This record gives sequence, structure tokens and C-alpha cells, in this order.
Amino acid sequence: MSDQVKISHEELERDGFCQNPFFECLVAEVHEEDKAKEGFTMVGYALYFYTYSTWKGRSVYLEDLYVMPEFRGKGIGKGLLGKVAEMGKKEQCVRLQLSVLEWNTPSRDFYAAKGALDLTDNEGWHFIRFDGQNLDNLANEAPKD
Repeated sequence: MSDQVKISHEELERDGFCQNPFFECLVAEVHEEDKAKEGFTMVGYALYFYTYSTWKGRSVYLEDLYVMPEFRGKGIGKGLLGKVAEMGKKEQCVRLQLSVLEWNTPSRDFYAAKGALDLTDNEGWHFIRFDGQNLDNLANEAPKD
């Protein structure tokens, strides 16, 4: 879905590699002799951040888990997911949350096989988003100090 990416690598660097990063990222690398067809040794990543639930407490949110297609099925995604869970547990998180597009059946099956619950099916939760002009309008409605 690269056509939907609207930020630059400069913004990613600014937001993730600053004094107080908005996110953290783990990468999966392979040895030089096992590199991708395109010459990459970095073949996957997991981008995550911490959040909070007034019902449950500390949480870790997995924004992206990606493994290059030619390296899927080799345990790399499983390893990245496990490391994010481990990082969350180190920070005393009680849950790991993520979103998966409805059409992405392989990913939904992967997470379900690991024990994830589909909150839409099980609890009826819907993710809601404000962006663009709607976010601007909402911010403009904030009380003035």
C-alpha cells in the first residue's frame, strides 16, 4: 500500500530518532550472503509505540509489521512480533494491540494463530479517525485558554 504513504523519510527520522521519539522500531536483518534480490540485508521491521488504557493500563500498539515477501514463512515476522511483546512486557504493558485490514486474511490468520482476539468480532469495537480538515475543525472547536 505504498501509494497511501504520505510522509517522507525525513519525517520518520525526526519522529523516531529524536530525544522523545513518537515510536520505536525493530528491524530484521539477514547475513550478506542471504540478502534480498534487490541487495537489502534489512528484510523486515516492526514499528510500535506505547499507549494507555484507562480500563487496563499500559499497552503497546503495533503500527506496522512488515517482512519482504521473499522472506515470509521463515519465522521473521513471528520473531519481530515476539520481540515487540517482550519489549512491552519489559515496560509492564498488559496488552499488545494492532489493526489489520479486513482483506488481509493471511495477517489476520497469523495473529489469530498466535492467540490474538479480533475485537471487532468479539467486542464490537470500531476504530475511529479524525484527519485532514476534520481534525482541523475539531481542534478549532477547542476552548480558548
